[in-house]
Amino acid sequence: MKNMTNGKTGDIALPECQQGREVEDFHRALGMITGKWKCEILWQLVQSKHRFGELQRAIPNVTQHMLTTQLRDLESNGLVKRTVFAEIPPRVEYEITESARALRPVFDELFRWSQAHFSAMQARSATSSGSDESAAPLTHP
Repeated sequence: MKNMTNGKTGDIALPECQQGREVEDFHRALGMITGKWKCEILWQLVQSKHRFGELQRAIPNVTQHMLTTQLRDLESNGLVKRTVFAEIPPRVEYEITESARALRPVFDELFRWSQAHFSAMQARSATSSGSDESAAPLTHP
């Protein structure tokens, strides 16, 4: 077995063919969550269930068409569940699946990183040219 820095699980070196599969699976997983609005949609749904209009209001600049497309793609990849209630007018709720719920620690860590990164950037900017009012602080729901 060949030792590699990529494809290593704990301290066990995997056979080269398995490393290739793991890398392919990782790229497929990235493809499932990347897209113009997918991470933002998942971030909102990690917090709670949302109706379409709530998602559209919570995600600035997303169009109805793009939100619909991204939600359908996330649903087809098993990351979002769409529930239609038989009411007049129809009510539709979106929530993340158990599989996507496992991404919560990733989003929490990304949030922590963003706070540290942008705080450091703001501090550097303030030190070099006064305070930077243009960087809006992030808030964690």
